[in-house]
Amino acid sequence: MIPAFYLFLNVGGGEMFAILLVVLLFFGSKRIPELAKGLGKGMREFKDAMSGIEREVRDASKEEVKPTKSAPEEPQKLDQ
Repeated sequence: MIPAFYLFLNVGGGEMFAILLVVLLFFGSKRIPELAKGLGKGMREFKDAMSGIEREVRDASKEEVKPTKSAPEEPQKLDQ
């Protein structure tokens, strides 16, 4: 099965024009900038989230495991 990403690599000028024409007919010329802005915001938020996850994973892998106490402390004896 061919991934969808590779299908977009074979899009020529005529196909791009047809896609843009269909988008223009569906949404109108006034809503296209709003859609592009929303798409850009969504992509930026996605990239920020991905970089945050990568940073957390990187930081977690760098943290050293703190040694735990091997034996519990002896209780203090009170003098009577």
